Amino acid sequence: MTSSTQLPDAETLYQQLLAQIKARVATDEHLAIVGIYSGGAWLAERLVSDLGLKGKPGFIDVSFYRDDYAAKGLHAEVKPSQIPFDVDGASIILVDDVLYTGRTTRAAINELFDYGRPAKIMLAALVDRGGRELPIAADFVAHTAEFEKNCSVNLQRADGGQLSFSIDHA
Repeated sequence: MTSSTQLPDAETLYQQLLAQIKARVATDEHLAIVGIYSGGAWLAERLVSDLGLKGKPGFIDVSFYRDDYAAKGLHAEVKPSQIPFDVDGASIILVDDVLYTGRTTRAAINELFDYGRPAKIMLAALVDRGGRELPIAADFVAHTAEFEKNCSVNLQRADGGQLSFSIDHA
C-alpha cells in the first residue's frame, strides 16, 4: 500500500459496501445492524433501509469503553447508545466509517456484550486505513488506503444525506 491523500467518492464506496453485505448475509433472518457514532451510525441507518431489514439499527457511542478514556476524558458530544433489539443470538454487523487502530472496534464489541451474547459479530467499514494496533479485521470493506499518522479521515453527511470525506493533516 502506498500513502494516499485522496479517496474515491463516499457514495460509490457505500454502494460497494452494500453490495458486499447483500451478497453474503442479506438472507440471515437474525441479522441486525449497529453503527458506531457518528459516521458508522449514518451508514447503519442507510444499510437497514437498503437491505430491507424490519427492525431499526442500533447505535453505539464507545466513549466510556475506550482504553484511553482516563487519559483523554469524555468527548464533548457523547450520545446515548441505543440497541433496540435482543442482542442474544443475533448476527450483528458492526459498522464504522473508517477502520484504523482497531481500538474503537474493540470498545464497541465490549459494549455489545454488555447487552447480551450475539451469535456472531461482523465488521463493516467504508475505508480501512491500516495502522492496526489490535488484531481486528473488517469482514466487509469498500476501500483500503494508507494515510500518514497525522492525518484524520472523517466521513461527513450533508443535510440531504449525501456522504463525503474530509481529510485533515494535523
